[in-house]
Amino acid sequence: MYFEKIVAEGLSHNSYLIGSQGKAAVIDPRRDCDVYIRHADQADLLITHIFETHRNEDYCIGSRELAEKTGSVICHGANTPFRYGTPVKEGDEFMIGSLRLSIIETPGHTEESISIVLSDPAVADTPYMIFCGDTLFAGDVARTDFYGRERDAEMAAKIYDSIRTKILALGDGIILCPAHGGGSVCGTEIRDYPFTTTGYEKMTNPFLSMGRDRFIRERIRQTPYTPPYFRHMERCNLTGAPILHGVPLPPRLPVARVQELQSEGGQILDLRSPPSFAAAHIPQSLAVWRTGISAFTGWFFDYERPIVVIDDFNTDLDPVIRQLMRLGYDNVAGFLAGGFSSWYRSALETASFATCTVQDLHERLRTETPFILDVRDIRNFSTTGHLPGAYHAYVGELPQHISEIPRDRPIVVTCDAGFKSSLAASYLAANGYTQITNLLGGMRAWVLAGYPLLHSGDRTPAEEEIPALERSRILRG
Repeated sequence: MYFEKIVAEGLSHNSYLIGSQGKAAVIDPRRDCDVYIRHADQADLLITHIFETHRNEDYCIGSRELAEKTGSVICHGANTPFRYGTPVKEGDEFMIGSLRLSIIETPGHTEESISIVLSDPAVADTPYMIFCGDTLFAGDVARTDFYGRERDAEMAAKIYDSIRTKILALGDGIILCPAHGGGSVCGTEIRDYPFTTTGYEKMTNPFLSMGRDRFIRERIRQTPYTPPYFRHMERCNLTGAPILHGVPLPPRLPVARVQELQSEGGQILDLRSPPSFAAAHIPQSLAVWRTGISAFTGWFFDYERPIVVIDDFNTDLDPVIRQLMRLGYDNVAGFLAGGFSSWYRSALETASFATCTVQDLHERLRTETPFILDVRDIRNFSTTGHLPGAYHAYVGELPQHISEIPRDRPIVVTCDAGFKSSLAASYLAANGYTQITNLLGGMRAWVLAGYPLLHSGDRTPAEEEIPALERSRILRG
């Protein structure tokens, strides 16, 4: 048996290549699918089947791209009207060499979610491994809110039944191969484990120790963030992402062309570090660091207007394009030729905002009361602690809260380490805010410096400024 787990960093997406006796199957492929063909060729395997465990929300699945290159059959659950591929249902079986892949229907995360049970009949009929998609993770279970809050309890009940009566019923020694690892937006408590088993999850996964009613209550109590790009991914994965015939290589664009694109409404994605971006950047550009592309671009960039990417030296661009294409961004116009320095060497206008260290801010708070904007996720804000009087708005949801951010006060933006706050500050600057400071190092540096934080329940008079709705979100988190 050949087995390869392939991780798409940033998305924390797991896909799998399995093979036997010259044949192979891929489960939940990413869009830049050359990696599967390379591994299969090295192992002298021919990819004959592609399985999708569900309609993905957080990335463009690469099934059509991979099928175009290999002639493989695409299989997915029958309970959603996909416009490509072949529907499969519970009880269907496929032979990949000596390996038997059996389909079980495991709805809950989505209606058509399936899991794929692997066994080797030449050895034993006992299941050996299960590819469970987004149904069950290491330490967590999948979110169930994609059909709206009115169906959340219904879908939570379905996923409970899927896990209990389908997956755990296989036995305790089954290797679980989920579609996501730690850091994915498809779960809130996914452990960063390379593998887990059904037995281990029964012993350690807190959701699996709950009865059905409590499980449903706990599942619907959680309100995970939903990036706006999810809707585009759903449509894309229902019809099939456009076939690109490989990883595109956008051109280097001269300064004049970047100016032209921006004047026509183009979007500027700046990859540089927070201090570099703050010191000088193209007006209206947004700061998204390289390892944050997968997690945060989809909150702020649309799929219609062209995107121009800005970097210092335009090195190692391939990972940048791969991350963007996995999110379905086929509208990348190119990179600024010569990097950002070519912009200011052309005597063109730049924008800037201030930065400060935690020592600077600590001293400043002795005599000033700036508006502290904390853009971490609600869990970190409420459990790790926050600055006195801090207003919380998750960076991805900042556009929804911008009317609550004062324009007549100095604003200090903070996050975990200074990267999400750089993005938030860039968004504020692009929307006309002028008194902005990004806290370098964020709350991690603040704690390392030995400065105190408040925790949920510890309120100061300054925190009376936090709107009631936002306070309820803090306490609920």
